[in-house]
Amino acid sequence: MHTTPFTHKLFPLVSLGLLFTFGCAKEDLTPTENLSATSSQQAKQDGPTVTLDSKQYIIIASGDQLPGDITAKTASANGTITSLLGEAGIAVATSDDPGFAAKAAKIAGVRSVVRDFTYQAFDPQQRSADVAANNVNPPSTGDSNPFFPLQWGHTAIQVPQAWNTGAQGEGVVVADLDSGFDLTHPDLQPNIVGSISFVPGEAAQFRGAGSSHGTHTAGTIAAADNNIGVVGVAPKAKLLLVKVLRDSGSGSFSWMMNGIIYAVQNNAKVINLSLGAAIPRNGKFLNDNGTPNDPSDDFIEHDAKGTQELLVAISKVTGYAAKQGVTVIASAGNDANNGNKDQSLVHIPADATGVISISSTGPMGWALNPLTTNLDRFASYSNYGTSAVDFAAPGGDFAYPGNELVVFRGVRQYVWALDMVLSTAKNGGYTWMAGTSMAAPHATGVAALVIGKNGGQMDPARVKAVLRASADDLGKPGRDPYYGHGRINALRAVSSQAL
Repeated sequence: MHTTPFTHKLFPLVSLGLLFTFGCAKEDLTPTENLSATSSQQAKQDGPTVTLDSKQYIIIASGDQLPGDITAKTASANGTITSLLGEAGIAVATSDDPGFAAKAAKIAGVRSVVRDFTYQAFDPQQRSADVAANNVNPPSTGDSNPFFPLQWGHTAIQVPQAWNTGAQGEGVVVADLDSGFDLTHPDLQPNIVGSISFVPGEAAQFRGAGSSHGTHTAGTIAAADNNIGVVGVAPKAKLLLVKVLRDSGSGSFSWMMNGIIYAVQNNAKVINLSLGAAIPRNGKFLNDNGTPNDPSDDFIEHDAKGTQELLVAISKVTGYAAKQGVTVIASAGNDANNGNKDQSLVHIPADATGVISISSTGPMGWALNPLTTNLDRFASYSNYGTSAVDFAAPGGDFAYPGNELVVFRGVRQYVWALDMVLSTAKNGGYTWMAGTSMAAPHATGVAALVIGKNGGQMDPARVKAVLRASADDLGKPGRDPYYGHGRINALRAVSSQAL
């Protein structure tokens, strides 16, 4: 992920940082090292970042629910249930017995038992260079939030016009599943209704390096319209912040599943998943040999069934969410992968049942020509494919070939940085980032506007139908590999006759 942070309270200094992530991770793009990269250069990096956890297992029911005696039966198979997601037919267990999976799979009512996976979503280590801002002033516009004029994504999908219809997400709880969050950020705090961490040993509050991925996605969804900084797409929606990734960017799929169930049970109507991983269908994984902190004994193994069953497990959880009336939206991924030609990967959770997958758009040189620059240019790093993408949304890009600084709407910054998405960051600050992780929250915010306009409750299939009927059909007519059913349009969505 590219990230360019600055702090609202320290205008004389604009801190510029580059955040690198892993190629088979789902959410934050892997930029090229060359900041003058052309748009044809793709954000891609080789090497698996998904590791089998040899001591943690996911138990999958044959039907909708696990047997009532699963805890006792698991103990008899030398395992211990650590979380029971009975509503979705999933349980998570630990065991030191190498034969546990085979034993537990024989329990009546169990479809399969697979090992949990740990994936690296993003690398928080930054390369930074401070740039003097020459005491520039915030933009002066009709909007009282000083950085709103830098939020080109809102312009692209007609968010202000949607607000003018009265749709601002009121009455809708949005769960954002991510890394840690700045829970005291002045742009987020007014809308936070709860927070929780499913990461052992880490609180929901972000305390890591980098700018805080979770804080950024949360701000795009629902930063308050409070005369401070930025404004979220749905500024009157409420945020349920669920930590399922370490601050360092890694996490397990069991944490994600726990987070989804928690969100459903705590009144969320939309879930944002700016996270995940691309899993090889052939099941080629790194096994940590039970020592995750000691890479010296790691080895490669193949478990194609494990890939298939992991998707089944995630789909049970997302399917349960859909049955409970919760819309689930996920980032499509940042590997510039053509799903029409390369079907060697399973993208989780984007490929799971009931999940709306979002690709990314972003301008190139917007600050130089704000009135004529194409805001709907397909992002250089975004995954694509007819079956891989449902909709496109603003996620930003860094493909502008120059490296010059400009003073644009009161802020001195690099041209390519202004093409990215500006949102909230740690320590009450603000940061530019780019990725499908930034696109998904735009779509999630629009879904919140639609649901709020409908009275706060709406079947996910109907939400998707409204988004589809109202999307701007870009690219080839109909569903195409890049924009899916089209780039979402907030105004048209809240004005749709399908509501």
